[in-house]
Amino acid sequence: MHPTELIELIIVGGILLVILLVSIILKGRWRKASQGLAILFLVSFGIFYFVRPYWIDMQIEKKVGYLQIYLEEQYPGETWGFRTVPHREDGYKHLNPYYIGVIFDNERLVEYKYFVSNKNDITQRGWSTSDLHDLKHLEE
Repeated sequence: MHPTELIELIIVGGILLVILLVSIILKGRWRKASQGLAILFLVSFGIFYFVRPYWIDMQIEKKVGYLQIYLEEQYPGETWGFRTVPHREDGYKHLNPYYIGVIFDNERLVEYKYFVSNKNDITQRGWSTSDLHDLKHLEE
């Protein structure tokens, strides 16, 4: 389990514990209402925890499409490939899944990192390479 997930579970557990402790203090109709709130909170978190990876996948897919259009405008006639973070696999949880790597076919040793906020706000945030040389696609 990644530390971020552990922190999320601790926070949710703490909130749930507070709601349940308050329900012990209350009586009658208010006790049932607060216990219902605790159940609703628990179910809501479960749904969120289940749906979030699929939501991230949908957002990444949409952002790759925006980046494709942007690169076609910036670098016409060139070809490239995309590399995204496999955020569902172990060992990749610490990486931001919203950074999209682009490897141009005429510059295979360099991976440029792009961040896409929306279709009008795309920025190159970095690059990585094993062989330092003149970077052809470096944006200022």
